[in-house]
Amino acid sequence: MVEIPKRGGHITEGVIGAPRFINPLLAISDADRDLTQLIYSGLMRARADGELVPDLAETWGVSDDGLIYTFTLKDGLTWHDGNPITSDDVLFTIAHAKESSLKSPKRASWEGVTTTKRDEHTIEFTLEQPYSPFLENATLGILPKHIWESVSSEQFGFSTFNVEPIGSGPYKMKTIRRDSSGIPTYYELTPFKDFALQGVYINKITIRFYANEEELLRALNRGEIESVNAIAPERARIFGEKGYRVTKYTLPRIFGVFFNQSQNTIFTNEAVREALNVAVDGENIVNEVLHGYGTALYGPLPPGSLGFTKHKEEELVGSPKERAEEILETAGWKKDEESGIRQKKTKKGTQELTFSLSTSDAQDLRRTADILKILWEELGASVEVKVFKSGDLNQNVIRPRTYDALFFGEIIGRESDPFAFWHSSQRNDPGLNIALYTNITTDKLLEEGREISDAEERTKIYQQFQDEVIKDMPFVPIYSPDFIYIIPNTIKGIEVGTITVPSERFLDVHNWHIETARVWKIFQ
Repeated sequence: MVEIPKRGGHITEGVIGAPRFINPLLAISDADRDLTQLIYSGLMRARADGELVPDLAETWGVSDDGLIYTFTLKDGLTWHDGNPITSDDVLFTIAHAKESSLKSPKRASWEGVTTTKRDEHTIEFTLEQPYSPFLENATLGILPKHIWESVSSEQFGFSTFNVEPIGSGPYKMKTIRRDSSGIPTYYELTPFKDFALQGVYINKITIRFYANEEELLRALNRGEIESVNAIAPERARIFGEKGYRVTKYTLPRIFGVFFNQSQNTIFTNEAVREALNVAVDGENIVNEVLHGYGTALYGPLPPGSLGFTKHKEEELVGSPKERAEEILETAGWKKDEESGIRQKKTKKGTQELTFSLSTSDAQDLRRTADILKILWEELGASVEVKVFKSGDLNQNVIRPRTYDALFFGEIIGRESDPFAFWHSSQRNDPGLNIALYTNITTDKLLEEGREISDAEERTKIYQQFQDEVIKDMPFVPIYSPDFIYIIPNTIKGIEVGTITVPSERFLDVHNWHIETARVWKIFQ
C-alpha cells in the first residue's frame, strides 16, 4: 500500500500588512500578492524548480523566429463564480495591463506586445523582437472580463472586486472579517474544485493580517497562527531552536556594494576597488548577519540563475585584510601618520581614501554596512555610513545617483536576465544599472542573452558576462539571502526550490496536504 493525499485539514498563516489590491494588475504589497497568488491563475505557472508549466493553457508554442507565442486554453475552464474562461478574458487583462492610466506594475512587461484572438480558446502574442524570457509574462494572473468590463480604468483601483476578488486559482474567497474601521483582519479561503491543475487538498486556508513583525511573532508564539514568512534571520534561528519547522527557499537576489565612479573618483582606481573587494569575507557576513540563511557571492549572478558559478578555490596567502593592504601599498596608497587614512599622490594632488556608504534602514542591510565600515577602516579608509528609509533611498539617492557607494539588492528574476542591472543603456534613471557600469563586451553578451532561447547557449553567455564583470570589479558582491518560511510539520507536499517574491511560496499550494490515505499501489 502507498500513502496518497486526502482532502482535509486547515492552515492559518500570518502576514504583515493588509490587502488593498487583490488584483494581478495592481498588487503592490506582500499581502496583496499573497492573496492574488492563491486566488488567480495565469496561462502558465512557475514551479519551485524553475520550470514553467501550463496552467490555464493546454498547450503553447513559439515561432521559429521567436516573435510569435501561441497559447490554447484548456476546455471547460471556469471562474470561481461558474462563468466560462475564454480568450476574451486574456485579451481584456493584457489590454488593461498596458493601459497607461491604470499604472500597473506589469505594464513594462507588455509594452510592444500585440495580442490577437484566434478563436474562443486561442491567443497569439506578437513581439517586436525576440525576447527569450517572455514566457515568464504568461504567468500573469488573468482577470474575469465579465466582472471587470463595466469598471473604467480610472475607477479600477476603487472597485470592491479588489478586496472581494473572483479568480480561477486553487482557492476562492469564502469570508472576510473586518475590524471596526473596515480594515480586513483575515480572509478565509476554500478550495476551488474546478482549478485547472486539479489537486487542492487543504480544506481551508486562513490568512490573518498584522501591523508589524512583533505582532506577527507574538501571534505565532500564542498559537493564533501556524506559519509566517520573511522574518529576520535571527528570529528564524530562535524559532528553529524551539522546534519550529524552518524552511528555506532560494531567492534570485544579489546584495552588494555598488561603486559610483562618477560621484567619487577614488573608485576609478582599480587597486581601490580590488582591495575593498578582497577585504570582504562574504561567508562570515552570511553567518554573522543572516545566521547562515544565505549564500556568499563572488559575482553578479545569484544561485540558481543561468550562468551562476561558485567562486573558484584558490591558494591564497595571508588573511583578506593582509592581501587588501598589500594591494593598496603596491598601488601607492600610504597611511597618513596622523589620521591613519590612506592617501595617494597624483599629478593633480593628493587623493584620500574617503567615501560614504549609503543603504536602507532594513536591519540586515544596516548591520552589514556597519561590518563593512569596520573592515574597510581597518585598511585605512574613512567610511561614513548613511542610512535612509527605503522610500527616501530610492527617490532621493538611487534615482538621482547621488551616492559614493551603495549597499543595495537586485532581484534578477527567474529568467536570469541581468540586462536591466548591467547594460550601459540602463545607467541613468529609470534604469537599474546602479554601478553605472559600461562595457561594450558585456553589453553585447546581455543583448545576445535576451534573443537566444536555448538554455545551454544562454548559460554560456551569462558565464562569460559574469567573468567579465568580476574582472572589472564595478561592485563588491556580498550575499544572496534565503527566503525563510516557518510552516507546520503537519503539511506535506511542499516543493522547496527557487522563488522570486514571497508570494511564490504558494506556487504549489494545490499539492499541499495534511490528511493522507493508504491505498493499494495498483489503485494509485
